[in-house]
Amino acid sequence: MADVYIFDALRTPRGRGKAGKGGLSSIHPQELLAQSLNQMADRLALDKSLVDDVAIGCVTQVKEQGACIARNALIAAQWPDDVTGQTIHRFCGSGLEAINDVAGKIGAGFIDAAVGGGVESMSRVPMGSDGAGIDGLNEKLRKRLFMVPQGISADLIATREGISRDDVDAFALASQQKAARAIEEKRFARSLFAVRGDDGAVVLERDEHPRADTTRESLAALQPAFAQLGAMAIGPNGETADQLALTRYPDTQSINHVHTAGNSSGIVDGAAVVLLGSKEWGQKAGLTPRARLRAMATAGAEPVIMLTAPAPASQKALARAGMAARDIDLWEINEAFATVPLQTARALGIDLDRVNVNGGAIALGHPLGATGAILLGTALDELERTGKSTALITLCIGGGMGIATIIERV
Repeated sequence: MADVYIFDALRTPRGRGKAGKGGLSSIHPQELLAQSLNQMADRLALDKSLVDDVAIGCVTQVKEQGACIARNALIAAQWPDDVTGQTIHRFCGSGLEAINDVAGKIGAGFIDAAVGGGVESMSRVPMGSDGAGIDGLNEKLRKRLFMVPQGISADLIATREGISRDDVDAFALASQQKAARAIEEKRFARSLFAVRGDDGAVVLERDEHPRADTTRESLAALQPAFAQLGAMAIGPNGETADQLALTRYPDTQSINHVHTAGNSSGIVDGAAVVLLGSKEWGQKAGLTPRARLRAMATAGAEPVIMLTAPAPASQKALARAGMAARDIDLWEINEAFATVPLQTARALGIDLDRVNVNGGAIALGHPLGATGAILLGTALDELERTGKSTALITLCIGGGMGIATIIERV
């Protein structure tokens, strides 16, 4: 496989994912993505006709996010008609999968350049709008294996790993503190652009979700978010969610519900795009690469506990790159729930001081289909800011999957 280079990455701010209240809730998701594409093209003085394809991750592909949002956003952005678009769904890994998908095509020589990225307007198309749940409402599947809501899975991991409420709250507080420092020091400035409304006025220029005033006490005061759900009868024979989860893990007596709204990812709107191409294409386009992809991988894990696959996905990517975990300078492990980066770091034997150094989704929010692309851009900016070399980006994915990508600064 030939080398694949990253030429640029940028994103919108992350707006609160509440209809009529978040800063981006007035913007159609196609237009949110269209602005991202045009911002990148303008910043690079890019000849758009040189781009072969655009792959966009999006999780809830219904209503305003249905009908191939990638292609419609290209039309909305008035890109050349011959630039194609595809929409990709790998749950929360969709944005990173879109990047990996086009990177594979570039490396194989099938195309020369493409944009990978993601978009999710959680204020306009809320989670669950597709009505499919995690399992497509397959009753036959549920009788064999019932996949519980992810919050139950996160609490099950914490219980089995001995991760306490204090542990997840401490991690959440650190996420808020690191994000506040990054914002104060303008560490996101290179990748961030202001989103505008139809009248040209700025509607949002900063991330809305962080709460710099968060304290250990305010986190401790929050009630567990999934205890009530865990006690709810949702199984085919009246089993509670907790009972269904424990059926797969009979050595665990009960689930300790430790996750709250304060130590879980925030619901937000956002979009991100990443431009990739071959070395020869970059020379033709007059662009200087910022990084190259070293390796990428996906991995599966047991689908009830669901959120433990970032570690094996990272191990597969590391093996393909001929690297070990100690060789990675910076880690971006998506903070879907605090226990995910804690469990992943423990499984890989990495220090938390290299993980999410500018905060993560607990502080900044998790716009499902866009997050993977956002994390890659955040890692790239931080490599350049610090002069470090390598970063690994990984996310947990619904249904018991994980995805990982390794990049190297050039």
